[in-house]
Amino acid sequence: MGADLKSVTASCAVLAVILLLCGGGAAVEEDENEFHGDYSKLSGIIIPGFASTQLRAWSILDCPYSPLDFNPLDLVWLDSTKLLSAVNCWFKCMVLDPYNETDHPECKSRPDSGLSAITELDPGYITGSPLSTVWKEWLKWCVEFGIEANAIVAVPYDWRLSPTKLEERDLYFHKLKLTFETALKLRGGPSIVFAHSMGNNVFRYFLEWLRLEIAPKHYLEWLDQHIHAYFAVGAPLLGSVEAIKSTLSGVTFGLPVSEGTARLLSNSFASSLWLMPFSKNCKGDNTFWTHFSGGAAKKNKHVYHCTDEEYQSKYSGWPTNIINIEIPSPDGLDAYPSVTEAVKANMTNMECGLPTLLSFTARELADGTLFKAIKDYDPDSARMLHQLKKLYHDDPVMNPLTPWERPPIKNVFCIYGAHLKTEVGYYFAPSGKPYPDNWIITDIIYETEGSLVSRSGTVVDGNAGPITGDETVPYHSLSWCKNWLGPKVNITMAPQPEHDGSDVQIELNVEHEHGSDIIANMTKAPRVKYITFYEDSESIPGKRTAVWELDKANHRNIVRSPVLMRELWLQMWHDIQPGAKSKFVTKAKRGPLRDADCYWDYGKACCAWQEYCEYRFSFLFHLKFHIYYSEICNFNYCETECRYSFGDVHLGQSCRLRNTSANMLLQYI
Repeated sequence: MGADLKSVTASCAVLAVILLLCGGGAAVEEDENEFHGDYSKLSGIIIPGFASTQLRAWSILDCPYSPLDFNPLDLVWLDSTKLLSAVNCWFKCMVLDPYNETDHPECKSRPDSGLSAITELDPGYITGSPLSTVWKEWLKWCVEFGIEANAIVAVPYDWRLSPTKLEERDLYFHKLKLTFETALKLRGGPSIVFAHSMGNNVFRYFLEWLRLEIAPKHYLEWLDQHIHAYFAVGAPLLGSVEAIKSTLSGVTFGLPVSEGTARLLSNSFASSLWLMPFSKNCKGDNTFWTHFSGGAAKKNKHVYHCTDEEYQSKYSGWPTNIINIEIPSPDGLDAYPSVTEAVKANMTNMECGLPTLLSFTARELADGTLFKAIKDYDPDSARMLHQLKKLYHDDPVMNPLTPWERPPIKNVFCIYGAHLKTEVGYYFAPSGKPYPDNWIITDIIYETEGSLVSRSGTVVDGNAGPITGDETVPYHSLSWCKNWLGPKVNITMAPQPEHDGSDVQIELNVEHEHGSDIIANMTKAPRVKYITFYEDSESIPGKRTAVWELDKANHRNIVRSPVLMRELWLQMWHDIQPGAKSKFVTKAKRGPLRDADCYWDYGKACCAWQEYCEYRFSFLFHLKFHIYYSEICNFNYCETECRYSFGDVHLGQSCRLRNTSANMLLQYI
């Protein structure tokens, strides 16, 4: 980090970016959806994703078979040392009662606060796991660009809890509302929301909670006053199939625990169902109007209202059936008293005494049909049904397992990774072992470009799409936000690395029908990663919407992507300029923004991007080495001069931004 901070002094020009949260400048007065005021007054609110907040002990727990005990404020999530040496104690501090979401009698944990709670979950974790380091690189970018410390606010939460319990136990949504109001009072301007993964579900629930908290005529006024833009990163807008995998067999996330232990923990967390896949064709009752319609509406409440398309098409709009599970069938169909008629019709005809294969769509997961079908064979099913009904279907604010509408915020940017092999379905069978290891995955279905394949490589029938997901969330769920775009869309595809614009492809005013996907019909060079921008050409009045698809960006790593950070900063730099000619920043060219973006071109024996970067090296190591390479300063091809900076260890580090690079930023207006 020391090397990164040194680059701040060497790149005064980049500090001129001031980007969003630290710089002055007027807004674009001509555009109705722009913030009219000083952008130095804006704040950034970070809402982390699932398992991305540190949890600390709020108990004294003696661990008799370990030299390590748990004391108040000891790190629980994530302390890999205690996980390895005192796993039983660690488990007690993590697990919740699945019926009432209360702590274990011997130990309780609570979320940490502040930015340190989300930057690195297990400091010093020797494996360097992406699970440990989350927002750390993101914050280093903020520091490098000179953003003030009080301009970035983290809002950690107990990611184990259902949305109702978050408010009931921790008053989380009240506190979040106060966070926005405090930021406005402290800095004088609205906030920008950065949410990752399940953090988007939390923010969506907050918006609906706020609708009931504020008088209807003041709701949109409050949003416009307090929230300038919303960046939804890796949002599982229609859920993630990995959630049901965790429910039936457990997902360890690379931690040194068994899948059975991971399943016990996951199923004690009511938040696991918050990520459950659901159908795009089914909606719940409008809770907002239920509050004003009396008991009649509650009396006639339905869990879901589905369109005809749900029953006329296969797979609830997903690529395939998400769960296929074998059930023992000694007595034929009569052996399934807990299975509904709809599920009975879904059973495969098999000889008496042989297993029966049941297949379930996203709708049948979200409405509880799966858990009813296996209730006689799995002790967790009753608990899952209890959580599903009480905490989601009967939630007093909203049923979160319903399709998203565009948030009523002026500026919305939906960002996700794509073109990675992603799980979309599973085959389960009884393992012959006791609970929690009573199910085993016999096959996995993946989405690949244009086809579905099994774990063995066999092609599987289904509705395969031309694009795949981010290795965790399927494309079908991530790309739902394309429905938020207007009737005409501008599509731009550009290389992710710095480029001169020669490989940028643009298609303007593409017709977009609501409810249908929109794909860039463009050519990609081999072994080049691209970022595809879908931006409103005709916006919803007063709104601005954009979707960014990043090739090969992994779900858990996307918040650390330099490409994402670069595009975010440039968009904000564009927005603060009074002379901006368009709603979105130009994609015509991308040059280095930081010292770290400059590098040594060995073919030309000088720093690449000569108009942005220059060669400045140090005497930290062998003087002869640097004297030898200082001769490059005399090369006419390089056309650069020698400047010295202490601390470099290789040629790439000696390439730094020129102090005149501030002028280069004018091209992004």
